[in-house]
Formats: sequence, structure tokens, C-alpha cells
Amino acid sequence: MGILNVTPDSFSDGGRFSEVEQAVEQALRMEQEGADIIDIGGESTRPGAQPVTAEQELDRVIPVIRGIRRQSSVPISIDTSKPAVMRAAVAEGADMVNDVNALRAPDAANACAELDVAVCLMHMQGEPRTMQQQPHYRDVVTEVAEFLQQRYQASIDAGIDAQRIVLDPGFGFGKSLQHNLQLLNSLDVICALKLPVLVGISRKSMLGAILDKPVDERIYGSLAAAVFAFTKGARLFRVHDVAPTRQALALCDALQSQLEARHD
Repeated sequence: MGILNVTPDSFSDGGRFSEVEQAVEQALRMEQEGADIIDIGGESTRPGAQPVTAEQELDRVIPVIRGIRRQSSVPISIDTSKPAVMRAAVAEGADMVNDVNALRAPDAANACAELDVAVCLMHMQGEPRTMQQQPHYRDVVTEVAEFLQQRYQASIDAGIDAQRIVLDPGFGFGKSLQHNLQLLNSLDVICALKLPVLVGISRKSMLGAILDKPVDERIYGSLAAAVFAFTKGARLFRVHDVAPTRQALALCDALQSQLEARHD
């Protein structure tokens, strides 16, 4: 999943792709590099981010979706928590809803059920503006797993196809460095829920804290995190650097296939 933020304030690439032509070119570039899905976001969810209206979000994402659809059939994910944005984006050609709020907004789950799209349910403690202000858990792995299981059941109850649900433990969303490391080290607990698990660690501050590198120098840490997450069972990866991640995961996949063949 290639990240395409069409925002002025996202933590890594804010402002880089705010023009429609630049954003479409980046989406097509990521598709050529091996992205299976393009994830388009019109509202920053970085720590401390200020919310935007549905109208602002739509003004940012809809022209980009249209531009991509004129040139490509690559699957598009809309990164939003607003039902109005979900409906409009899908009407223009989006195939998936990626919601950091796990469809908890009124009408969000119903909208996705009616639209019959794939959904990604992410765990977040608090909200983007305040989520990194002293996050606290008794047991971060258990609590995240229980939350995702609950949101999965709520999605099923709303009428969403079980085969179209993906889980995301939400690295960096209301979690300290130690919480993130515990979660990554025990990612197999989330994967044991027997649903596809998406991991989004690319360039995040947890890597900066460990590596002492600025956001644009965290590619090696991002690759290491993706490979480690693969060994724990994750199979979807939301990344900024598509080509290197694709190569690293191709090797992981080849090794995993050989291992499975031996067991057969």
C-alpha cells in the first residue's frame, strides 16, 4: 500500500503532493514500483494534527482520485473517518476505506456496508490532536487485540463482508515507544485473530527515536520493521518507499514459500 498524502501538514510528505498533477504522478510512480493499493489521505492524522471539514477533505482527494482513474485501474484506498468522504470517494472509484477511527463515527460502518467495499480497522487511543499525551495501557497487546476484535464484530453486525476486513494495530497512534515495540514484538497475537493485518510503521517517530534520524532518513529502519512484521504474520504494508519495501518483502515471501513447501 503506497502512501499518498494530499495534505499540507502530514508528518513525512506534507505539502509535497498537494497539487493534483503531482499527486497523480506520484500515484502512478508508486504503482510502477509495485504498489498494489494507493492509499489517499486528505486529512493529516499526525500527533497534534488539527481536524478539517468534510468539504476540505473532499476538495483535496476527489480530484486526485479522478486523475488516477483516468489513467489507471490500480486499487485505491481512501484514508478517512468521515462517512461523507467515504461515499464520495467510492463513487469516484475508490475501492477501500482505511479508517484510523475503526468506523466508530456515526453511520461509518453502515456506509461501508452499503458501499460494499473493503475496510481497514485501525486501533487508536484518543484522537490525533491528543493521542501522544501520556498514552497508558495495562497491557497494550491484549487491549489492542480486544479492541480490534470488537470493531471486527461491530463491522460484521453492520453488514460488512467478513472477507473484506483488514486489521491495523495502529503503530504511533496513542502509543509510546515502548508500547510500539511491545506491539511489534507480539504482532503474532494480532495475526492470530485470523484476519489480514496491515502494518504502518514507515518513517514513523518510533524509528526516529531509535535511530536518531530525521524523517527522510528512516528508510533502513522502515525496511527492517517491515521484514520483522512479515515474520510475525503481517501481509499488508503501508509505506512511503514502495520499491525497496517490495524487494525486501519479495525475499521474505520466497523464503516463506520454500519453508511451507518443505512442511508440505
